[in-house]
Amino acid sequence: MAQLVPVDTFDLIIFGGTGDLAMRKLLPALYHRDLDGQITADSRIVAASRGAMTREEYLAKVEAGLRDNLREGEFDDAHWHSFSERIHYAQTDAFAHDEWQGLVDLLGGHEDRVRVAYLATAPSLFGAVAKGMKHNGLVTAQGRIVLEKPLGHDYESACEINNEVGACYAENQIFRIDHYLGKETVQNLLALRFANSLFEPLWRRSAIDNVQITVAEDLGVGGRVEFYDRVGALRDMVQNHILQLVCLFAMEPPSSLHHDAVRDEKIKVLRSLRPIKAEDVKAKTVRGQYSAGAINKQTVPGYIDELQGNKSTAETFVALKLEIENWRWSNVPFYLRTGKRLEEKHSEIVVQFQNVPHSIFPQQKYDVSPNLLRIRLQPDEGVKLSVMAKQPGPGGFDLQQVALDLSFEETFDVRYPDAYERLLMEVLRGNPALFMRRDEVEAAWHWIDGIIEGWETSKQKAEAYVAGSWGPTASSLLLDRDGRAWHTDQDS
Repeated sequence: MAQLVPVDTFDLIIFGGTGDLAMRKLLPALYHRDLDGQITADSRIVAASRGAMTREEYLAKVEAGLRDNLREGEFDDAHWHSFSERIHYAQTDAFAHDEWQGLVDLLGGHEDRVRVAYLATAPSLFGAVAKGMKHNGLVTAQGRIVLEKPLGHDYESACEINNEVGACYAENQIFRIDHYLGKETVQNLLALRFANSLFEPLWRRSAIDNVQITVAEDLGVGGRVEFYDRVGALRDMVQNHILQLVCLFAMEPPSSLHHDAVRDEKIKVLRSLRPIKAEDVKAKTVRGQYSAGAINKQTVPGYIDELQGNKSTAETFVALKLEIENWRWSNVPFYLRTGKRLEEKHSEIVVQFQNVPHSIFPQQKYDVSPNLLRIRLQPDEGVKLSVMAKQPGPGGFDLQQVALDLSFEETFDVRYPDAYERLLMEVLRGNPALFMRRDEVEAAWHWIDGIIEGWETSKQKAEAYVAGSWGPTASSLLLDRDGRAWHTDQDS
């Protein structure tokens, strides 16, 4: 494992510090980074929230949250004692800027250190918090602000948030987070593509038949039902996570790992996406909504049941046929799908290479399957390459597809860090390479808005699918019309 270098001394203010994201992801991530020695002794974590709470009450809440969300055996009483000394609490109303005195007093005199405002709040508060930081003189030369997704609900709202936050912070101080970019396997896309001469000649239309990206969840919407019903799967997952995967997979080689070099190539991909217009949405998109079913032999309710019977048009599943209009990817379809209450939790990129141009093996006896490269994002991060091989034994020439399988956790024999651990460290280092630039966010929304407008114009409804399945029947037909099918683990 690479040597861990401590980050500079910092003050990290978590707005929404009592919320689910802070307790489930941010504080456990900071606990791990502190345990590994990456946080200096005088760095501080300040929770800012509207509710009245003493520091002792907040520490009790954090301790309970860590015990619930860390893996078994990871909570250590001795380390908790030292970690808790860094944690403070300040009652702060995002809209009552003149009442931030507790936070102002806490941060006063530390203007020379890195100061990060992490907005683990609803997007509607982003502009207000940024204005509050500026109003109270808390934006410093070493200041940074982190915006959680979703950044708005369409192009116009994203621009409005960017304008409000941009009036208080410089663009190089704004970190728009997408936790998928912190996953080790996602970053390994860069290593796979640009540190291996083997793949670059094949990473193009002449060698690749199609690309499939699946981000599947077996859980329902749970406690996010009200939020999710306003957003749906397209806005919640495709606009950010999946389009970022498309960008990293499809972009041209950047000149370096400098953040602007990488992001300059990503924005070119987004600007090359063929629009999906109203007349195209029925042929190139699928909307679905899960009904009651069973997952892992357990009965689960339908989406409408979770809404307590209220009618809803929100999609919990979406599949798309995406096309990139440039020389590298012309006529190579990218099939994307994501959804709730699917058969299993499963996220991967599958690259199907072209068939051999001529098979010397009799087709009636041997099925020469195309090579597949599977880049697994979860739950077992790794890379698998399937190739055709001869089965061992005398007296025949029997072919079988076999896999060259690399599991990152087994290979490197380390605990796989959560994406937020890496992303938080990158914010504190001031490295924005793994974060979205303003033009990326707005270009992604511009493309997504075209699909939403097409759905509204064509009145395309969400097709029901049974919980525990792989989505609506129309999802399979999306590929079947092109003579293709979704790949499963049984393919390799």
